[in-house]
Amino acid sequence: MEFLASYGLFLAKAATIVIAVVVVIGAIANAAMRQRKGEPEIQLTLLNRQYEDMESAIQGASRGPEGQKQWMKEQKKKVKQRKKESKKSARAGEGDGRPRLFVIDFDGDIRASATDAMRNEISAILTNASAEDEVLLRLESGGGLVHGYGLAASQLQRLRDGGIPLTVAVDKVAASGGYMMACVANRIIAAPFSIIGSIGVLAQIPNLNRLLKKHDVDFEQLTAGEYKRTLTLFGENTDQARAKMQEELEETHQHFKEFIAGRRPDLDLERVATGEHWMGSRALELGLVDALGTSDDYLMQARETRDLLLVEFTRRKSLPERISALFTKLGDARHEALRDHERPLLM
Repeated sequence: MEFLASYGLFLAKAATIVIAVVVVIGAIANAAMRQRKGEPEIQLTLLNRQYEDMESAIQGASRGPEGQKQWMKEQKKKVKQRKKESKKSARAGEGDGRPRLFVIDFDGDIRASATDAMRNEISAILTNASAEDEVLLRLESGGGLVHGYGLAASQLQRLRDGGIPLTVAVDKVAASGGYMMACVANRIIAAPFSIIGSIGVLAQIPNLNRLLKKHDVDFEQLTAGEYKRTLTLFGENTDQARAKMQEELEETHQHFKEFIAGRRPDLDLERVATGEHWMGSRALELGLVDALGTSDDYLMQARETRDLLLVEFTRRKSLPERISALFTKLGDARHEALRDHERPLLM
C-alpha cells in the first residue's frame, strides 16, 4: 500500500508538471499570436520561376530525356548570363539591370474591403520602386459604396503621384466604382468579353411604412437638421425627401464624371456616362480601355524583360473578423443575385 501511495503521488506530481508546461507553452503561443495580429506581412513571389517550371515540364514531356538535358544546359547558360549582366550593372551603379513588374490583385465587393490590403501593398512597393519599374493591378469589381471605392482609387493615385507606371488588367469586370479605380491607370487592358463602364450612381431602399400602418405599428424618428435623413426605411417618405436624394445622386454623379474626365480627357462623357456597361471590345471603340487582352497575356510578354513580383499583404484575422467576412461575402452574393441593395449611393 505504501508503494502504491508513493507511486500515486509521483503520478500526480508528474501530471502537475506536464499541465504546467502545457499552460506555459499555450500562454507563450497565445501571446505570440496576439503580437503578430494586425502586423503587416508582405509576401513576394517571383512569378518568372513559375513560368519557367511550366516551360520545363512541357519541354521535358515533348523532347524526351536527351532533348531535355540539352534544353536544361541552354537554360543554365541563360541564367548565368543574366546573373553576369546583373553583377556588371550593379558595379556600374545601374541597379540589377532588369526592371520589375509588381503584380497586385483587387477582388472588389460592395464595401471595397480589399482596399486595406491594397494600401499596404502599394506602400511596400513605393518604398523600393523606381520609374523604370511598373505595377500591374489585376482588377475585378462591379462597384459598390462611393466612399469605399473613392478611397481605393486614391490609393492607386499614390502610384501615379510617385512616378510609377500603372497598368490595370480587367479579365472579367470593372464597372462603376471598379471603373473609377481603373481609370487612374496609365493604361487599361480588358479581355474582349469583360464588362466595362456603368458610370452612374444608384440609391435603392425599400419602404415598409404602409405595412406598419396596416398592423397599427407606429414609427418615430427624431432628427436635428433639415436633411439629416431624407428617404427612410420605416417612415413615410415625402416628395421633398425624394428631391433631396435625387440632388445628392446628381452631385455624386457629377463628381464621378469629373474624376474620370481628369484622367481620360478624350472620353465622350455624354456618351459613356449614362450608367450603361459594355463588353471589352466595344469599350475599346468607345475609348474606355486602351487595348484588348488578358492579364496572362501581359505577364507572359513581360517576363522576357522584367522580373515579375507578386505582392500580397496578409494579416492574421480573429474569429469575429472571419465570421464578419463570411457574412459580407453572403451579402455580396445576394446583391449579385438580385442586383439590389438597401444602402444608398452605390457606384
